[in-house]
Amino acid sequence: MIKYIKQLFLSSLFFVVISCTDNSKSLDALKTTIENQISNIEGEVAVAFLDLSDEKNHVFINVDEKFHAASTMKVPVMIELYKQQSEGEINLNDSILLKNEFKSIVDQSLYSMDIGDDSDDVIYSKIDTKQKLYDLMYSMITVSSNLATNVLIELVDAKKTTTTMRSLGAGKIEVLRGVEDIKAYQKGLSNSTTANDLLVIMKAIAIGTAGTKEDCEAMIATLKDQKWNDMIPKYLPKNIEIAHKTGSITGVHHDAAIVYLPNGKSYLLILLSKNLKDFDKSTDQLAKISKSVYYFMK
Repeated sequence: MIKYIKQLFLSSLFFVVISCTDNSKSLDALKTTIENQISNIEGEVAVAFLDLSDEKNHVFINVDEKFHAASTMKVPVMIELYKQQSEGEINLNDSILLKNEFKSIVDQSLYSMDIGDDSDDVIYSKIDTKQKLYDLMYSMITVSSNLATNVLIELVDAKKTTTTMRSLGAGKIEVLRGVEDIKAYQKGLSNSTTANDLLVIMKAIAIGTAGTKEDCEAMIATLKDQKWNDMIPKYLPKNIEIAHKTGSITGVHHDAAIVYLPNGKSYLLILLSKNLKDFDKSTDQLAKISKSVYYFMK
């Protein structure tokens, strides 16, 4: 009997060791696959993958590299809106006058948004009318409305937004200004982030520490309604729920996501890129990185 128990124990131990070894090898294989996919992109790329079910499963590549944040900076603005609501400073059900006149952070000179440069053309028909803060926030995230973003960031304040990101553990992300502040851009004053910082704040939303539990659930619901789906969701099955925010400007394309699998597991994936020579080809290759991560997790 003792001999049988000993054999059973050694057999179980063998399978545990094999299982751990196989998992390590598959994680190494995933990283190699991702590195090979990155090598096919003419430009600079950062990848942060974290399995929320088992954080030993992660791949971090260039995660501390600084990138222009593009529209990923709208996620911090959303977090700040909910924070200020919880503190009683604002109410997302209140309305605000929608205007198209903003001050440059360089010299306070006025500038306006151009409908031709915005992904949300519907909102421009509503200028000079009162709009609910929640609706502006929803447009800021789901269709990446620049006009809505500028109204909201002026309301909550860029510096306060960055301070809140620091409190969440995002040490390098910088929210300096609204969108299309050309004078600031020419002086190198742009919103910036790292893959690690976006990982930190998306994780905070996912685990419910970016605000109250209810606020984080509301943020996730909004992120799940994202209309731009040509990167992380592109090659994933349609039944996969993805809460994410994209961002793009010339030569830059990002996506930051919480991915929910039918088996109950979830993971974070941050894909950042800059200096892209071929925007469309690079975007497709980044989408294939997402596919590789999905097949590792499924």
